[in-house]
Amino acid sequence: MSPHLKQTASLQQTLTELVGQISDLESGELIQQILMTLVRMSKGDLDYSDWKILKSTVQDMERGFQTFSSYHHVRKIAIFGSARIESSHLEYQMAIEFARRVVEQGFMVITGAGGGIMQAGNEGAGAAHSFGLNIQLPFEQGANSFIEGDPKLVDFKYFFTRKLFFVRESDALALFPGGFGTQDEAFECLTLRQTGKSVPVPLVLIDQPGGDYWQAWHQYIERHLGKNGLISPGDSSLYTITDSVDVACETIAHFYRVYHSSRYVGKQLVMRLKTELSDSAIEELNQDFADILVAGQIEKTLPLPQEALDSTISLPRIKLYFNQRDLGRLHQLILTINDLGADSPVTAHPELK
Repeated sequence: MSPHLKQTASLQQTLTELVGQISDLESGELIQQILMTLVRMSKGDLDYSDWKILKSTVQDMERGFQTFSSYHHVRKIAIFGSARIESSHLEYQMAIEFARRVVEQGFMVITGAGGGIMQAGNEGAGAAHSFGLNIQLPFEQGANSFIEGDPKLVDFKYFFTRKLFFVRESDALALFPGGFGTQDEAFECLTLRQTGKSVPVPLVLIDQPGGDYWQAWHQYIERHLGKNGLISPGDSSLYTITDSVDVACETIAHFYRVYHSSRYVGKQLVMRLKTELSDSAIEELNQDFADILVAGQIEKTLPLPQEALDSTISLPRIKLYFNQRDLGRLHQLILTINDLGADSPVTAHPELK
């Protein structure tokens, strides 16, 4: 046996002993799978640079998980926009006001920790209600003064790990005008929404009063993507364009007026609600959204057995066999649920997750 194979076999034995020690941990099975994956990778042809990428990726994720671990129960809003917008610009002042207002609603704010709109978001939210997800760049993007030194500032090596935490931790997304980075973030968020790879959240595109940055962007989407059949007709429902901070804040508040969250249990989509819908409301939903069902009807339900340990177990629910394709229509369904339950008493917004 070659020295390398002997070393690998020894590592395998050591790992087997370690796995036995962690098997009783809450996530022991998943930890075992991760460790075994690493051992299998060590038998392959990965070079030093491959392992450096893996190491940095895991370290990025470690920092992100540790930073957010104490705040999973709090709803958060990610604010994107140009780092080049000066504090004297109207968009900067609007971003401050938007961040201040959503914090008053009970949210925390996540930004990219840089200057411009990102700085305005942290300034409006205040350090106590802010996160900063900084990216290490060759020309060194330093953290803005409103989040610098805060324990909720995370430095990422890679854009993709940074994006993971923006999407994973955000319950709403707000985008102000920006350059390539902002456009990338807009399309990334829409792609994840359109493909069902992220949970439904409100996405607002905010311009200065009378501005046409996002309207011109929308015209491009409609002209080149919509008219050519490259997106579904309902996909424009995935975002709201406005030049008003009031409208932006109300759009986000309304999204969680009755709707709370959702998850798949087997092939059924279960939606948790903050108040129970009437039978007539359920009937109306079935009439208006039969096109997105692949079987059965939209029904009220008690928590399913798979949700026994879910923190939302006390909330009313509906379930449906969603076609997992028409995500724009699913967004419309959520807004309709919020309208139909608007007259029912609900928990003050936003609730703990």
